[in-house]
Amino acid sequence: MKKDKIIFWIATGFIFLFEGVMPALTSQTELAKEGIAHLGYPEYFGVMLTVFKVLGVLALVIPSVPKRLKEWAYAGFVFDFIAACVSHWVIDGFGFQTVFPLIILGILMVSYTYYHRLEGRKEVPARSALA
Repeated sequence: MKKDKIIFWIATGFIFLFEGVMPALTSQTELAKEGIAHLGYPEYFGVMLTVFKVLGVLALVIPSVPKRLKEWAYAGFVFDFIAACVSHWVIDGFGFQTVFPLIILGILMVSYTYYHRLEGRKEVPARSALA
């Protein structure tokens, strides 16, 4: 169980830093604004995306957040990474920018898998029919 917790927190910590902290600190830079504009999105989309990313990572790392909300946060990140991949592919063609969101998606899937492993162990065993 300790190994599972370590793997979960490393993967989730990476998502927290990469999808929550970095966007929160860099979303208003000229480079970030140019990147959003380059993909054809309006400027407000970058602000909205940053807010949702920060809320999503908080949902993943705060233990008291309900399971259903965590599931929605994971789903939101899946949509985000797939949309990022498609956006880069359509605008820039196939390259590292296209593949990179899929790499992060892989890390997210590790976090998701180990979240469920840890949650499965927390469940109370069913009562015996004889009890």
